[in-house]
Amino acid sequence: MKTVLITGASSGIGRAVAENLLDAGWRVGLVARRREALEAVAQGRANALVLPCDVTDAAAVEDSFTRFVAQAGRLDVLFNNAGTFGPQAPIDEIAVADWHAVLNVNLTGMFLCARAAFARMRAQSPQGGRIINNGSISADRPRSGSVCYTTTKHAVTGLTKSLSLDGRPYDIACGQIDIGNARTDLLDGLVKRAEAAGDAPPPTMDVADAARTVRLMAEMPPEANVQFVTVMATKMPYIGRG
Repeated sequence: MKTVLITGASSGIGRAVAENLLDAGWRVGLVARRREALEAVAQGRANALVLPCDVTDAAAVEDSFTRFVAQAGRLDVLFNNAGTFGPQAPIDEIAVADWHAVLNVNLTGMFLCARAAFARMRAQSPQGGRIINNGSISADRPRSGSVCYTTTKHAVTGLTKSLSLDGRPYDIACGQIDIGNARTDLLDGLVKRAEAAGDAPPPTMDVADAARTVRLMAEMPPEANVQFVTVMATKMPYIGRG
């Protein structure tokens, strides 16, 4: 049975990926802060392991990865997904505390989880595995008023490239998925607000399409890797943006 640990698994893209891989028979570690939400995803399935954890807490991250490997036997894939958008405003209206909050989740949290995964993939036998980072469209093309989110997501691209290079001697592959306008609860709120204001809602795609793409990346054979992939709503402003 293939094994995967998913951060931010309680909602949105993380939940969609978790449900897809659980249905496919993977052994899935579910990481997020809210135990109740994770238990709703697990729904009593024997191949799900609920691991409440704040990804910004280094000790908690290490404990979650240790518990998962102890029960699953090994770690084949990490979907490094947990993230937060933060305030949407010009830079001079953003509190320093808000900047640090986004940085801690989107960058430090991803670093801590990648670090924990890399160590276990390097030490296990057979050696190796795969790390998939959730970059976002904003890893390449920013939205206006998103300096916190965009800066951290650009940095995730650097993390992906470094992990790809450093992982080669240990058969650890790393790729990045950049997702645009997947229909999650968060995006549903934006759509409803636009409709209420009489504005045209943004183009969206089913979150299941993002989940299917992550599964494609996860199921690649060890000798192949999807380095970067963009999956997005067809009509969203990407080409020509930024």
